[in-house]
Amino acid sequence: MSDDALITLLIVDDHPVVRDGLRGMFESAPGFTVLGEASNGVEALDRAAALDPDVILMDLRMPGGGGVDAIKELTRRGARAKVLVLTTYDTDSDTLPAIEAGATGYLLKDAPRDELFTAVRAAAEGRTVLSPAVASRLVSAVRSPNTPGNEPLSTREREVLALVAKGTSNREIARELFISEATVKTHLTHLYTKLGVNDRAAAVATAYDRGILG
Repeated sequence: MSDDALITLLIVDDHPVVRDGLRGMFESAPGFTVLGEASNGVEALDRAAALDPDVILMDLRMPGGGGVDAIKELTRRGARAKVLVLTTYDTDSDTLPAIEAGATGYLLKDAPRDELFTAVRAAAEGRTVLSPAVASRLVSAVRSPNTPGNEPLSTREREVLALVAKGTSNREIARELFISEATVKTHLTHLYTKLGVNDRAAAVATAYDRGILG
């Protein structure tokens, strides 16, 4: 995405005051345009299909259709939009299902304005965005007594992980490391097993927590 391209947004929240506040915030800042709003997950699916936004700001707990189910369905449909969860909830029962469903990022509603803008730009580029509180919870949640977790990563696995942390796609990683996409996926599978995680976001969070990255 070029620097001068507008990032288009769909705002999904059951509180009109929250939607109005977010719309005003983004429309007053350069580089963003709000295409529409939805008050629940079901409505969000219809609006996303009609408007094709770059980024969907998604609340989680909404009467008439929650955010996690909507994220799952957007992922199933192969929607182009990146979903950035924006919620007041940072409990494990909210965080993990949203990330596993396919959310690109997870922020809390008390995030500073500039942090929110930065997160939306990152999400639009496909980079994982996690608030510090959520990242630490995610790390705790993916750990278990049965997780191996102590096996060191190979040099190549570290290289792949470092690129994942930058939001690099599998295709771009393959190009940068002069390997095939299938090989990238194999490295990811191995490092997920070694870290005791199931996805890119959890791998990055765990790697930072253990000092593998950073």
